[in-house]
Order: sequence, then structure tokens, then C-alpha cells
Amino acid sequence: MRAGKRRRLEKAGWKLGSAKEFLGLTDEEEAVIDLKLALARAVREERSKRKLTQNQLGRLLGSSQSRMAKMEAGDPSVSIDLLVRSLLRMGASRRDLIRWLARPGRRRPNIQRVSRGRTRARSEHPSSNRSARSAETSATATAPDSRFS
Repeated sequence: MRAGKRRRLEKAGWKLGSAKEFLGLTDEEEAVIDLKLALARAVREERSKRKLTQNQLGRLLGSSQSRMAKMEAGDPSVSIDLLVRSLLRMGASRRDLIRWLARPGRRRPNIQRVSRGRTRARSEHPSSNRSARSAETSATATAPDSRFS
């Protein structure tokens, strides 16, 4: 994030940090989430590279288009095992898997603003981390709000 934007956000009352800090994740939990997101990105990239639609990939894997969308989004209901098997089924090699996992992911800082007793936040991986988003929503929904006391 550019320094000017960071200063403007901080001046407006936003607190910058990571999803790990916001959610209270351990190093191991963060590593598992990063691994899952890297594999989800790899499934999306490999499908696009092979010019397959989600529907076509679903048929190839004996699944549905909606399941493929969940896989590519890193949905919590999708296992790491399924992501790996999907990549291998599309013809990826073990070397490809290692390359995808070794590639650093793009991270964005978590931005929070405390307002009227509620905290709002954005995940480090806004486009692909639904599990972090759902956890944030839970955390936000349970924050005390003086208007309802």
C-alpha cells in the first residue's frame, strides 16, 4: 500500500494490520490458509490455461460447476486433498504443485475501523479467502454495540 493512502486511512481512524492479527491465528493456521489459497489459485490458473469452463472442469472431475467455484474461491468446505487431486487430474505434475506452492501470494493489509463499538475488517486475501471472510463476519457480528444495549 502506498504511504499516502496508509496515512489517509490511519488519519480517518482505520487500523492497519493482518488477518492473522485480527483473527488471532497461530502461525500454523496461517500457513494452512496460505497453502489452501495457493492451491485454489493454482486450480483457477490451470483451468484458465487449459481453456476449460468451471462446468467442463466439474464434468472432468465428476463434480458440479458450483463445487468448482467453491474450490477456486478457497471455500472452507473444500479440502486441500481435493484441490491437489483436481490439479493432478488436470495434468499438473508434482513439480507444478511445488512451483505453485513456492510462489509467494499477493497479500493486502487488513484494514479495520472501529466505529460505534463495531469493528469492520477486510481479509488479506479479499478475492479468494471466504473462510477468513466468514470468520471476520462472525467476529464483527458478535462485537458489542452500544446502540442495542
